[in-house]
Amino acid sequence: MEIVSRTENKLLNRVEIEFRWSHKGNQTPSKKEVMDLVKTLEPGSNPDLIVVKNCKTRFGQALTTGNALIYETEDAIKVEPDYIHERHKGFRSGAPTEAPTEGDE
Repeated sequence: MEIVSRTENKLLNRVEIEFRWSHKGNQTPSKKEVMDLVKTLEPGSNPDLIVVKNCKTRFGQALTTGNALIYETEDAIKVEPDYIHERHKGFRSGAPTEAPTEGDE
């Protein structure tokens, strides 16, 4: 993964990263894989406070680009719209694992 730009946004208490990931010979990375790699690029970041947006893979190319936002506090991440929180719910540490229950069809 290559960081195209890294900006500290003090007003919103976050670090904004624009990335480019060349994955030649591999499958397109999942959002979870992107979030895990962003966590390693920004030491000390809390995985529950990372938001990945605008991931796009070019047709016919092994190149994915996107943005990652790393928030400093729980209060700071509240600026994100509800649909973003819903999309990232499965990646958060308190996320319940969905197990099939009897009678569900």
